[in-house]
Amino acid sequence: MAAAGAPRRRSGEPTGNADSPTDRYVPAPENRRTRRAQQRHSKAGRAARIGGRLLAAATAVIVVSGTGFAYYTERSLDSGFTRSNAISAEDAAALDGDMNLLLIGLDTRKDQNGNDLPKNILDQLHAGDGTEGGYNANSLILVHIPKDLKKITAFSIPRDDYVAVSGIPGYDHAKIKEAYGLKKAHVEQKLENQGVSDKVELERKGREAGRESIVQTVKQLTGVPINRFAEVSLIGFYDIANILGGVDVCLNAPVDDEYYSGAVFPAGPQHLDAANALSFVRQRHGLQNGDLDRTHRQQAFLTSVAKQLKDSGTMTNVGKLQQLIQMAQDDIVLSQGWNLIDFAQTMGKAGSIPIEFQTLPVKGYQTVNGQEVNIVDPALIKKTVRAAFGMQAPQPAEPTTTPTSTVDVVNSGGPTGMAGKVSTALSEKGFAKGEIGNAAYGDGSSSVVYYGTGADVDATQAADMLGGLPTAPSKTVQSGHVKIVIGSDFTMPDELSSGTTSSGTSGSSTTSGSSATGSSTSAAGDPPPDSGKPMTTSIGSDIPCVN
Repeated sequence: MAAAGAPRRRSGEPTGNADSPTDRYVPAPENRRTRRAQQRHSKAGRAARIGGRLLAAATAVIVVSGTGFAYYTERSLDSGFTRSNAISAEDAAALDGDMNLLLIGLDTRKDQNGNDLPKNILDQLHAGDGTEGGYNANSLILVHIPKDLKKITAFSIPRDDYVAVSGIPGYDHAKIKEAYGLKKAHVEQKLENQGVSDKVELERKGREAGRESIVQTVKQLTGVPINRFAEVSLIGFYDIANILGGVDVCLNAPVDDEYYSGAVFPAGPQHLDAANALSFVRQRHGLQNGDLDRTHRQQAFLTSVAKQLKDSGTMTNVGKLQQLIQMAQDDIVLSQGWNLIDFAQTMGKAGSIPIEFQTLPVKGYQTVNGQEVNIVDPALIKKTVRAAFGMQAPQPAEPTTTPTSTVDVVNSGGPTGMAGKVSTALSEKGFAKGEIGNAAYGDGSSSVVYYGTGADVDATQAADMLGGLPTAPSKTVQSGHVKIVIGSDFTMPDELSSGTTSSGTSGSSTTSGSSATGSSTSAAGDPPPDSGKPMTTSIGSDIPCVN
Protein backbone atom coordinates (compact mmCIF):
# COMPACT_ATOMS: atom_id res chain seq x y z
CA MET A 1 0.00 0.00 0.00
CA ALA A 2 1.16 3.47 -0.75
CA ALA A 3 2.04 5.85 2.03
CA ALA A 4 -0.28 8.73 2.87
CA GLY A 5 2.17 11.29 1.58
CA ALA A 6 2.37 9.87 -1.93
CA PRO A 7 -0.34 9.54 -4.58
CA ARG A 8 -2.06 6.18 -4.15
CA ARG A 9 -2.74 4.35 -7.34
CA ARG A 10 -6.12 3.08 -8.28
CA SER A 11 -7.91 0.38 -10.13
CA GLY A 12 -6.27 -0.24 -13.49
CA GLU A 13 -3.21 1.93 -12.77
CA PRO A 14 0.11 0.03 -12.61
CA THR A 15 2.49 0.98 -9.86
CA GLY A 16 5.61 0.37 -11.89
CA ASN A 17 7.60 -1.42 -9.19
CA ALA A 18 8.87 -4.97 -9.37
CA ASP A 19 6.59 -6.16 -6.60
CA SER A 20 3.38 -5.04 -8.29
CA PRO A 21 1.36 -6.10 -11.34
CA THR A 22 3.08 -5.43 -14.63
CA ASP A 23 1.52 -3.89 -17.71
CA ARG A 24 0.83 -7.26 -19.24
CA TYR A 25 -1.31 -8.23 -16.26
CA VAL A 26 -3.08 -5.04 -15.18
CA PRO A 27 -6.66 -4.67 -16.47
CA ALA A 28 -6.89 -1.94 -19.06
CA PRO A 29 -8.64 1.24 -17.93
CA GLU A 30 -12.18 1.30 -19.20
CA ASN A 31 -15.33 3.36 -19.06
CA ARG A 32 -18.62 3.29 -20.88
CA ARG A 33 -17.25 5.35 -23.75
CA THR A 34 -14.19 3.19 -24.34
CA ARG A 35 -16.23 0.02 -23.98
CA ARG A 36 -18.61 1.24 -26.70
CA ALA A 37 -15.73 2.04 -29.02
CA GLN A 38 -14.26 -1.41 -28.50
CA GLN A 39 -17.65 -3.03 -29.04
CA ARG A 40 -18.10 -1.29 -32.38
CA HIS A 41 -14.92 -2.96 -33.62
CA SER A 42 -15.17 -6.40 -32.03
CA LYS A 43 -18.37 -8.37 -32.00
CA ALA A 44 -16.34 -11.42 -31.04
CA GLY A 45 -15.10 -9.60 -27.98
CA ARG A 46 -18.68 -8.69 -27.06
CA ALA A 47 -19.77 -12.29 -26.91
CA ALA A 48 -16.68 -13.32 -25.00
CA ARG A 49 -16.94 -10.68 -22.30
CA ILE A 50 -20.45 -11.70 -21.33
CA GLY A 51 -19.45 -15.34 -20.89
CA GLY A 52 -18.16 -14.75 -17.40
CA ARG A 53 -21.45 -13.24 -16.30
CA LEU A 54 -23.27 -16.41 -17.28
CA LEU A 55 -20.80 -18.84 -15.83
CA ALA A 56 -21.89 -18.42 -12.26
CA ALA A 57 -25.43 -19.17 -13.38
CA ALA A 58 -24.28 -22.46 -14.85
CA THR A 59 -22.38 -23.24 -11.68
CA ALA A 60 -25.36 -22.39 -9.52
CA VAL A 61 -27.61 -24.73 -11.44
CA ILE A 62 -25.18 -27.63 -11.22
CA VAL A 63 -24.20 -27.08 -7.60
CA VAL A 64 -27.29 -25.49 -6.03
CA SER A 65 -30.14 -27.46 -7.64
CA GLY A 66 -28.39 -30.71 -6.87
CA THR A 67 -31.51 -32.84 -7.33
CA GLY A 68 -30.24 -35.35 -9.83
CA PHE A 69 -26.78 -35.84 -8.40
CA ALA A 70 -28.20 -37.98 -5.61
CA TYR A 71 -28.86 -40.64 -8.23
CA TYR A 72 -25.24 -40.81 -9.24
CA THR A 73 -22.54 -42.82 -7.54
CA GLU A 74 -20.35 -41.24 -4.90
CA ARG A 75 -17.22 -41.97 -6.86
CA SER A 76 -18.57 -40.39 -10.06
CA LEU A 77 -19.79 -37.23 -8.35
CA ASP A 78 -17.25 -36.37 -5.68
CA SER A 79 -14.07 -37.35 -7.52
CA GLY A 80 -12.55 -35.60 -10.48
CA PHE A 81 -13.11 -32.01 -9.39
CA THR A 82 -10.25 -29.58 -8.99
CA ARG A 83 -10.19 -28.54 -5.34
CA SER A 84 -8.93 -25.29 -3.81
CA ASN A 85 -7.66 -24.38 -0.34
CA ALA A 86 -8.62 -20.72 -0.77
CA ILE A 87 -11.06 -21.05 2.14
CA SER A 88 -9.38 -21.92 5.43
CA ALA A 89 -10.57 -24.84 7.54
CA GLU A 90 -11.65 -22.33 10.18
CA ASP A 91 -13.82 -20.39 7.71
CA ALA A 92 -15.21 -23.60 6.21
CA ALA A 93 -16.55 -24.55 9.65
CA ALA A 94 -17.67 -21.03 10.60
CA LEU A 95 -21.42 -21.60 10.15
CA ASP A 96 -23.49 -24.04 12.19
CA GLY A 97 -25.13 -26.06 9.45
CA ASP A 98 -25.82 -23.09 7.17
CA MET A 99 -23.91 -22.51 3.95
CA ASN A 100 -22.72 -19.23 2.43
CA LEU A 101 -21.65 -20.16 -1.09
CA LEU A 102 -19.78 -17.77 -3.37
CA LEU A 103 -20.24 -18.46 -7.08
CA ILE A 104 -17.40 -17.03 -9.17
CA GLY A 105 -17.72 -16.64 -12.94
CA LEU A 106 -14.21 -16.12 -14.29
CA ASP A 107 -13.69 -14.42 -17.64
CA THR A 108 -10.70 -16.26 -19.07
CA ARG A 109 -9.96 -18.13 -22.28
CA LYS A 110 -7.35 -20.40 -20.68
CA ASP A 111 -7.52 -23.77 -18.97
CA GLN A 112 -6.38 -24.52 -15.42
CA ASN A 113 -2.76 -24.87 -16.59
CA GLY A 114 -2.70 -21.54 -18.39
CA ASN A 115 -3.00 -23.00 -21.89
CA ASP A 116 -5.23 -21.36 -24.48
CA LEU A 117 -8.49 -23.16 -25.10
CA PRO A 118 -8.49 -25.07 -28.41
CA LYS A 119 -9.12 -22.85 -31.43
CA ASN A 120 -12.23 -24.75 -32.45
CA ILE A 121 -13.71 -24.11 -29.00
CA LEU A 122 -12.82 -20.41 -29.12
CA ASP A 123 -14.36 -20.18 -32.57
CA GLN A 124 -17.61 -21.64 -31.26
CA LEU A 125 -17.56 -19.17 -28.39
CA HIS A 126 -16.73 -16.22 -30.69
CA ALA A 127 -14.18 -15.41 -28.00
CA GLY A 128 -11.15 -14.28 -29.96
CA ASP A 129 -7.91 -15.90 -28.84
CA GLY A 130 -6.11 -16.45 -25.56
CA THR A 131 -4.56 -12.98 -25.64
CA GLU A 132 -7.97 -11.36 -25.10
CA GLY A 133 -9.78 -10.99 -21.82
CA GLY A 134 -8.12 -11.54 -18.50
CA TYR A 135 -8.96 -12.93 -15.09
CA ASN A 136 -11.82 -10.68 -14.06
CA ALA A 137 -14.48 -12.23 -11.83
CA ASN A 138 -17.24 -10.80 -13.99
CA SER A 139 -19.99 -12.72 -12.22
CA LEU A 140 -20.25 -12.97 -8.44
CA ILE A 141 -23.26 -14.40 -6.62
CA LEU A 142 -23.33 -14.95 -2.86
CA VAL A 143 -25.85 -17.65 -1.95
CA HIS A 144 -27.15 -18.39 1.57
CA ILE A 145 -28.56 -21.88 2.11
CA PRO A 146 -29.92 -22.25 5.67
CA LYS A 147 -29.84 -25.63 7.35
CA ASP A 148 -33.65 -25.68 7.59
CA LEU A 149 -33.86 -25.14 3.79
CA LYS A 150 -36.87 -22.85 4.17
CA LYS A 151 -35.57 -20.30 1.67
CA ILE A 152 -32.40 -19.77 -0.34
CA THR A 153 -31.25 -16.16 -0.66
CA ALA A 154 -28.83 -15.06 -3.39
CA PHE A 155 -27.17 -11.67 -3.86
CA SER A 156 -25.68 -10.68 -7.20
CA ILE A 157 -22.67 -8.40 -6.73
CA PRO A 158 -22.29 -5.80 -9.50
CA ARG A 159 -18.90 -6.33 -11.10
CA ASP A 160 -17.91 -2.63 -11.10
CA ASP A 161 -18.49 -2.03 -7.37
CA TYR A 162 -15.51 -0.03 -6.12
CA VAL A 163 -14.44 -1.72 -2.91
CA ALA A 164 -11.57 -2.00 -0.46
CA VAL A 165 -8.96 -4.62 -1.32
CA SER A 166 -5.96 -5.83 0.65
CA GLY A 167 -2.75 -7.69 -0.04
CA ILE A 168 -2.31 -6.14 -3.50
CA PRO A 169 0.62 -3.70 -3.52
CA GLY A 170 -0.32 -0.36 -5.04
CA TYR A 171 -4.06 -0.82 -4.55
CA ASP A 172 -6.29 -0.10 -1.58
CA HIS A 173 -9.48 -0.02 -3.69
CA ALA A 174 -10.43 -1.59 -7.02
CA LYS A 175 -13.43 -2.81 -8.94
CA ILE A 176 -14.48 -5.97 -7.18
CA LYS A 177 -14.14 -7.99 -10.38
CA GLU A 178 -10.41 -7.14 -10.45
CA ALA A 179 -9.56 -8.51 -7.00
CA TYR A 180 -8.90 -11.94 -8.53
CA GLY A 181 -6.74 -10.91 -11.48
CA LEU A 182 -4.71 -8.25 -9.68
CA LYS A 183 -3.72 -10.62 -6.88
CA LYS A 184 -2.98 -13.41 -9.37
CA ALA A 185 -0.74 -11.05 -11.31
CA HIS A 186 1.10 -9.88 -8.20
CA VAL A 187 1.81 -13.41 -6.98
CA GLU A 188 2.95 -14.60 -10.41
CA GLN A 189 5.27 -11.61 -10.77
CA LYS A 190 6.70 -12.22 -7.31
CA LEU A 191 7.32 -15.89 -8.13
CA GLU A 192 8.97 -14.97 -11.42
CA ASN A 193 11.24 -12.54 -9.57
CA GLN A 194 12.22 -15.44 -7.32
CA GLY A 195 13.20 -17.53 -10.34
CA VAL A 196 10.08 -19.63 -10.87
CA SER A 197 9.63 -20.16 -14.60
CA ASP A 198 7.33 -23.18 -14.89
CA LYS A 199 4.18 -21.94 -16.62
CA VAL A 200 1.85 -24.45 -14.98
CA GLU A 201 3.16 -23.71 -11.48
CA LEU A 202 2.79 -19.97 -12.02
CA GLU A 203 -0.75 -20.37 -13.32
CA ARG A 204 -1.94 -22.64 -10.54
CA LYS A 205 -0.38 -20.65 -7.70
CA GLY A 206 -1.55 -17.40 -9.25
CA ARG A 207 -5.11 -18.64 -9.55
CA GLU A 208 -5.13 -19.92 -6.00
CA ALA A 209 -4.03 -16.49 -4.80
CA GLY A 210 -6.76 -14.92 -6.94
CA ARG A 211 -9.39 -17.14 -5.36
CA GLU A 212 -8.23 -16.22 -1.87
CA SER A 213 -8.35 -12.55 -2.81
CA ILE A 214 -11.86 -12.54 -4.27
CA VAL A 215 -13.26 -14.60 -1.38
CA GLN A 216 -11.73 -12.25 1.20
CA THR A 217 -12.86 -9.16 -0.72
CA VAL A 218 -16.47 -10.34 -0.83
CA LYS A 219 -16.28 -11.38 2.82
CA GLN A 220 -15.00 -7.94 3.81
CA LEU A 221 -17.65 -6.16 1.72
CA THR A 222 -20.64 -8.17 2.95
CA GLY A 223 -19.57 -8.81 6.53
CA VAL A 224 -20.61 -12.47 6.48
CA PRO A 225 -18.44 -15.60 6.52
CA ILE A 226 -18.02 -17.61 3.32
CA ASN A 227 -17.57 -21.33 3.83
CA ARG A 228 -17.91 -22.68 0.28
CA PHE A 229 -17.18 -21.48 -3.24
CA ALA A 230 -17.38 -22.70 -6.81
CA GLU A 231 -15.46 -21.17 -9.73
CA VAL A 232 -16.24 -21.77 -13.38
CA SER A 233 -14.50 -20.36 -16.46
CA LEU A 234 -15.70 -19.31 -19.90
CA ILE A 235 -16.09 -22.71 -21.51
CA GLY A 236 -18.47 -23.89 -18.78
CA PHE A 237 -21.37 -21.76 -19.95
CA TYR A 238 -21.14 -22.90 -23.52
CA ASP A 239 -20.96 -26.53 -22.45
CA ILE A 240 -24.10 -26.43 -20.34
CA ALA A 241 -26.02 -24.39 -22.92
CA ASN A 242 -25.19 -27.00 -25.55
CA ILE A 243 -26.19 -29.89 -23.30
CA LEU A 244 -29.56 -28.24 -22.66
CA GLY A 245 -30.10 -27.17 -26.26
CA GLY A 246 -30.55 -23.50 -25.35
CA VAL A 247 -32.60 -21.71 -22.69
CA ASP A 248 -36.11 -20.29 -22.30
CA VAL A 249 -36.49 -16.62 -21.34
CA CYS A 250 -39.25 -14.03 -21.08
CA LEU A 251 -39.10 -10.29 -21.79
CA ASN A 252 -41.49 -7.60 -20.59
CA ALA A 253 -41.01 -5.63 -23.80
CA PRO A 254 -39.33 -6.09 -27.20
CA VAL A 255 -35.68 -5.06 -27.46
CA ASP A 256 -33.56 -3.99 -30.42
CA ASP A 257 -29.89 -3.61 -29.53
CA GLU A 258 -28.28 -5.15 -32.59
CA TYR A 259 -25.54 -2.51 -32.70
CA TYR A 260 -24.06 -3.17 -29.26
CA SER A 261 -25.09 -6.60 -27.97
CA GLY A 262 -26.89 -8.19 -30.90
CA ALA A 263 -30.02 -8.56 -28.74
CA VAL A 264 -33.07 -8.31 -31.01
CA PHE A 265 -35.96 -10.13 -29.35
CA PRO A 266 -39.75 -9.77 -29.18
CA ALA A 267 -41.67 -9.44 -25.95
CA GLY A 268 -42.89 -12.52 -24.16
CA PRO A 269 -41.56 -16.05 -23.70
CA GLN A 270 -39.06 -17.45 -26.21
CA HIS A 271 -36.33 -20.06 -26.61
CA LEU A 272 -32.74 -18.90 -27.24
CA ASP A 273 -29.75 -20.86 -28.43
CA ALA A 274 -26.39 -20.38 -26.72
CA ALA A 275 -25.29 -17.49 -28.96
CA ASN A 276 -28.52 -15.55 -28.44
CA ALA A 277 -28.39 -16.29 -24.72
CA LEU A 278 -25.09 -14.39 -24.67
CA SER A 279 -26.82 -11.41 -26.25
CA PHE A 280 -29.79 -11.68 -23.88
CA VAL A 281 -27.64 -11.50 -20.76
CA ARG A 282 -25.17 -9.01 -22.18
CA GLN A 283 -27.57 -6.24 -23.20
CA ARG A 284 -27.54 -3.05 -21.14
CA HIS A 285 -28.08 -0.32 -23.77
CA GLY A 286 -31.73 0.65 -24.03
CA LEU A 287 -32.53 -0.76 -20.61
CA GLN A 288 -33.77 1.53 -17.87
CA ASN A 289 -31.19 0.41 -15.32
CA GLY A 290 -28.35 -0.71 -17.59
CA ASP A 291 -26.00 -3.10 -15.83
CA LEU A 292 -28.46 -3.70 -13.00
CA ASP A 293 -31.19 -4.83 -15.41
CA ARG A 294 -28.56 -7.06 -16.98
CA THR A 295 -27.99 -8.58 -13.53
CA HIS A 296 -31.72 -9.34 -13.29
CA ARG A 297 -31.49 -11.13 -16.63
CA GLN A 298 -28.68 -13.24 -15.24
CA GLN A 299 -30.89 -14.20 -12.32
CA ALA A 300 -33.75 -15.10 -14.66
CA PHE A 301 -31.35 -17.14 -16.77
CA LEU A 302 -30.30 -19.15 -13.72
CA THR A 303 -33.96 -19.87 -12.93
CA SER A 304 -34.57 -20.94 -16.51
CA VAL A 305 -31.70 -23.41 -16.62
CA ALA A 306 -32.75 -24.94 -13.29
CA LYS A 307 -36.30 -25.38 -14.60
CA GLN A 308 -35.09 -27.02 -17.81
CA LEU A 309 -32.84 -29.38 -15.89
CA LYS A 310 -35.83 -30.48 -13.84
CA ASP A 311 -38.57 -30.53 -16.49
CA SER A 312 -36.52 -32.19 -19.22
CA GLY A 313 -35.62 -35.15 -17.05
CA THR A 314 -31.93 -34.37 -17.51
CA MET A 315 -31.17 -35.09 -13.88
CA THR A 316 -32.54 -38.64 -14.18
CA ASN A 317 -31.16 -39.26 -17.67
CA VAL A 318 -27.92 -41.19 -17.16
CA GLY A 319 -26.42 -40.06 -20.46
CA LYS A 320 -27.08 -36.35 -19.97
CA LEU A 321 -26.18 -36.60 -16.31
CA GLN A 322 -22.81 -38.02 -17.26
CA GLN A 323 -22.32 -35.12 -19.67
CA LEU A 324 -23.18 -32.59 -16.97
CA ILE A 325 -20.90 -34.14 -14.39
CA GLN A 326 -18.05 -34.43 -16.88
CA MET A 327 -18.54 -30.79 -17.82
CA ALA A 328 -18.58 -29.78 -14.13
CA GLN A 329 -15.39 -31.70 -13.42
CA ASP A 330 -13.65 -30.15 -16.42
CA ASP A 331 -14.79 -26.57 -15.92
CA ILE A 332 -15.45 -26.04 -12.20
CA VAL A 333 -13.14 -25.58 -9.20
CA LEU A 334 -14.62 -26.27 -5.76
CA SER A 335 -13.47 -25.39 -2.26
CA GLN A 336 -11.75 -28.16 -0.34
CA GLY A 337 -13.86 -30.11 2.14
CA TRP A 338 -17.20 -29.62 0.41
CA ASN A 339 -18.97 -33.00 0.49
CA LEU A 340 -21.05 -32.96 -2.67
CA ILE A 341 -22.77 -36.26 -1.92
CA ASP A 342 -24.22 -35.05 1.38
CA PHE A 343 -25.12 -31.72 -0.19
CA ALA A 344 -26.82 -33.25 -3.22
CA GLN A 345 -28.81 -35.73 -1.16
CA THR A 346 -29.98 -32.99 1.21
CA MET A 347 -31.05 -30.73 -1.63
CA GLY A 348 -32.71 -33.60 -3.45
CA LYS A 349 -34.89 -34.45 -0.45
CA ALA A 350 -35.90 -30.84 0.15
CA GLY A 351 -38.19 -30.52 -2.87
CA SER A 352 -39.03 -27.11 -4.32
CA ILE A 353 -37.19 -24.53 -2.21
CA PRO A 354 -38.07 -20.82 -2.56
CA ILE A 355 -35.16 -18.78 -3.90
CA GLU A 356 -34.97 -15.00 -3.54
CA PHE A 357 -32.57 -13.14 -5.82
CA GLN A 358 -31.41 -9.67 -4.83
CA THR A 359 -28.74 -7.28 -6.10
CA LEU A 360 -26.41 -5.44 -3.75
CA PRO A 361 -27.37 -1.75 -3.65
CA VAL A 362 -25.32 0.80 -5.56
CA LYS A 363 -25.08 4.32 -4.16
CA GLY A 364 -24.00 6.11 -7.33
CA TYR A 365 -21.32 6.37 -9.99
CA GLN A 366 -17.88 7.98 -10.09
CA THR A 367 -14.99 8.13 -12.52
CA VAL A 368 -11.67 7.03 -11.03
CA ASN A 369 -8.60 7.33 -13.26
CA GLY A 370 -10.72 7.14 -16.39
CA GLN A 371 -12.80 4.17 -15.25
CA GLU A 372 -16.46 4.39 -14.34
CA VAL A 373 -17.10 2.61 -11.06
CA ASN A 374 -20.05 1.92 -8.79
CA ILE A 375 -19.88 3.70 -5.45
CA VAL A 376 -21.26 1.55 -2.65
CA ASP A 377 -22.10 1.96 1.01
CA PRO A 378 -20.27 -0.89 2.81
CA ALA A 379 -22.19 -0.37 6.05
CA LEU A 380 -25.54 -0.57 4.23
CA ILE A 381 -24.42 -3.64 2.30
CA LYS A 382 -23.39 -5.43 5.49
CA LYS A 383 -26.68 -4.55 7.14
CA THR A 384 -28.70 -5.67 4.09
CA VAL A 385 -26.92 -8.99 3.63
CA ARG A 386 -26.95 -9.91 7.32
CA ALA A 387 -30.67 -9.17 7.56
CA ALA A 388 -31.45 -11.24 4.47
CA PHE A 389 -29.33 -14.13 5.74
CA GLY A 390 -30.89 -13.97 9.21
CA MET A 391 -27.55 -13.16 10.83
CA GLN A 392 -27.01 -10.77 13.71
CA ALA A 393 -24.59 -7.92 13.16
CA PRO A 394 -21.53 -8.37 15.38
CA GLN A 395 -21.29 -5.81 18.12
CA PRO A 396 -18.17 -3.64 17.93
CA ALA A 397 -15.59 -5.12 20.24
CA GLU A 398 -14.70 -2.91 23.15
CA PRO A 399 -10.96 -2.29 23.27
CA THR A 400 -9.24 -4.76 25.57
CA THR A 401 -6.86 -1.96 26.50
CA THR A 402 -7.35 1.78 26.59
CA PRO A 403 -6.24 3.31 23.27
CA THR A 404 -3.06 5.34 23.58
CA SER A 405 -2.91 6.74 20.05
CA THR A 406 -3.88 10.16 18.81
CA VAL A 407 -6.36 10.12 15.93
CA ASP A 408 -6.11 12.63 13.09
CA VAL A 409 -9.08 12.70 10.68
CA VAL A 410 -9.20 14.22 7.19
CA ASN A 411 -12.20 14.48 4.88
CA SER A 412 -11.54 13.44 1.30
CA GLY A 413 -14.98 13.33 -0.26
CA GLY A 414 -17.26 12.51 2.65
CA PRO A 415 -20.22 14.64 3.80
CA THR A 416 -19.50 18.05 5.27
CA GLY A 417 -18.52 17.80 8.92
CA MET A 418 -17.94 14.03 8.85
CA ALA A 419 -14.30 14.32 9.93
CA GLY A 420 -15.38 16.12 13.08
CA LYS A 421 -18.08 13.55 13.79
CA VAL A 422 -15.64 10.68 13.43
CA SER A 423 -13.10 12.40 15.65
CA THR A 424 -15.72 13.00 18.35
CA ALA A 425 -17.05 9.43 18.15
CA LEU A 426 -13.58 7.92 18.53
CA SER A 427 -12.65 10.26 21.36
CA GLU A 428 -15.68 8.91 23.23
CA LYS A 429 -14.10 5.46 22.81
CA GLY A 430 -10.88 6.58 24.47
CA PHE A 431 -8.79 7.84 21.55
CA ALA A 432 -7.02 11.17 21.90
CA LYS A 433 -8.29 13.86 19.54
CA GLY A 434 -5.79 15.03 16.97
CA GLU A 435 -6.02 17.26 13.92
CA ILE A 436 -9.23 17.58 11.88
CA GLY A 437 -9.33 18.95 8.36
CA ASN A 438 -9.61 18.36 4.64
CA ALA A 439 -7.45 15.97 2.68
CA ALA A 440 -4.21 17.01 1.06
CA TYR A 441 -2.81 15.83 -2.25
CA GLY A 442 -2.03 12.14 -2.04
CA ASP A 443 -4.62 11.26 0.60
CA GLY A 444 -6.92 9.81 -2.06
CA SER A 445 -10.72 9.76 -2.10
CA SER A 446 -11.36 6.34 -0.56
CA SER A 447 -11.66 5.55 3.12
CA VAL A 448 -8.57 4.06 4.75
CA VAL A 449 -6.85 4.06 8.15
CA TYR A 450 -3.11 4.80 8.16
CA TYR A 451 -0.93 4.41 11.23
CA GLY A 452 2.52 5.34 12.43
CA THR A 453 5.01 3.36 14.50
CA GLY A 454 3.45 1.71 17.54
CA ALA A 455 -0.15 2.49 16.56
CA ASP A 456 -1.03 -0.67 14.62
CA VAL A 457 -3.29 -2.17 17.32
CA ASP A 458 -5.18 1.09 17.84
CA ALA A 459 -5.52 1.52 14.06
CA THR A 460 -7.14 -1.91 13.77
CA GLN A 461 -9.55 -1.10 16.61
CA ALA A 462 -10.49 2.22 15.02
CA ALA A 463 -10.94 0.61 11.59
CA ASP A 464 -13.24 -2.05 13.06
CA MET A 465 -15.32 0.58 14.84
CA LEU A 466 -15.70 2.47 11.57
CA GLY A 467 -17.17 -0.48 9.69
CA GLY A 468 -14.11 -2.50 8.79
CA LEU A 469 -11.99 0.02 6.89
CA PRO A 470 -8.70 -1.13 5.37
CA THR A 471 -5.53 -0.29 7.31
CA ALA A 472 -1.98 0.41 6.18
CA PRO A 473 1.29 1.56 7.78
CA SER A 474 2.61 4.94 6.70
CA LYS A 475 6.01 6.55 7.17
CA THR A 476 4.40 9.99 6.91
CA VAL A 477 2.15 9.44 9.94
CA GLN A 478 3.73 10.39 13.26
CA SER A 479 4.70 7.73 15.76
CA GLY A 480 1.75 6.98 18.03
CA HIS A 481 -0.74 8.54 15.61
CA VAL A 482 -3.56 7.11 13.52
CA LYS A 483 -4.67 8.99 10.40
CA ILE A 484 -8.18 8.32 9.13
CA VAL A 485 -9.10 9.32 5.59
CA ILE A 486 -12.88 9.72 5.17
CA GLY A 487 -13.75 9.10 1.52
CA SER A 488 -16.92 9.31 -0.52
CA ASP A 489 -17.52 5.62 0.19
CA PHE A 490 -17.76 6.13 3.97
CA THR A 491 -20.90 5.79 6.07
CA MET A 492 -20.84 6.27 9.82
CA PRO A 493 -21.90 3.02 11.54
CA ASP A 494 -25.18 3.34 13.45
CA GLU A 495 -23.54 2.38 16.74
CA LEU A 496 -21.15 5.35 16.46
CA SER A 497 -23.48 7.95 14.96
CA SER A 498 -25.70 8.48 18.02
CA GLY A 499 -24.64 11.41 20.12
CA THR A 500 -22.17 12.86 17.65
CA THR A 501 -22.67 16.32 16.21
CA SER A 502 -21.08 18.23 13.40
CA SER A 503 -17.93 20.12 14.24
CA GLY A 504 -18.69 23.16 12.18
CA THR A 505 -17.02 23.39 8.81
CA SER A 506 -13.96 21.39 9.69
CA GLY A 507 -13.57 18.38 7.49
CA SER A 508 -15.91 19.50 4.72
CA SER A 509 -16.26 17.55 1.53
CA THR A 510 -13.89 18.12 -1.34
CA THR A 511 -15.30 19.46 -4.57
CA SER A 512 -16.58 16.80 -6.94
CA GLY A 513 -14.30 16.23 -9.85
CA SER A 514 -11.34 18.08 -8.36
CA SER A 515 -9.69 15.57 -6.08
CA ALA A 516 -6.02 14.85 -6.48
CA THR A 517 -6.69 11.31 -7.65
CA GLY A 518 -8.85 12.34 -10.58
CA SER A 519 -12.18 11.14 -9.20
CA SER A 520 -15.42 12.77 -10.26
CA THR A 521 -18.96 12.05 -9.16
CA SER A 522 -22.14 11.68 -11.17
CA ALA A 523 -24.00 14.83 -12.10
CA ALA A 524 -25.67 16.51 -9.15
CA GLY A 525 -29.23 15.41 -8.66
CA ASP A 526 -28.88 12.04 -10.37
CA PRO A 527 -31.08 9.51 -8.57
CA PRO A 528 -29.34 6.48 -7.09
CA PRO A 529 -29.35 3.44 -9.38
CA ASP A 530 -32.38 1.16 -9.00
CA SER A 531 -31.31 -2.33 -7.95
CA GLY A 532 -34.84 -3.56 -8.49
CA LYS A 533 -37.17 -5.57 -6.32
CA PRO A 534 -36.12 -9.01 -5.09
CA MET A 535 -36.96 -11.80 -7.52
CA THR A 536 -38.60 -14.71 -5.72
CA THR A 537 -38.74 -18.07 -7.46
CA SER A 538 -37.98 -21.71 -6.74
CA ILE A 539 -36.07 -24.55 -8.34
CA GLY A 540 -38.20 -25.67 -11.26
CA SER A 541 -40.67 -22.76 -11.05
CA ASP A 542 -41.95 -20.67 -13.93
CA ILE A 543 -39.50 -18.37 -15.68
CA PRO A 544 -39.86 -14.71 -14.61
CA CYS A 545 -40.22 -11.98 -17.22
CA VAL A 546 -37.57 -9.26 -17.03
CA ASN A 547 -36.72 -5.98 -18.76
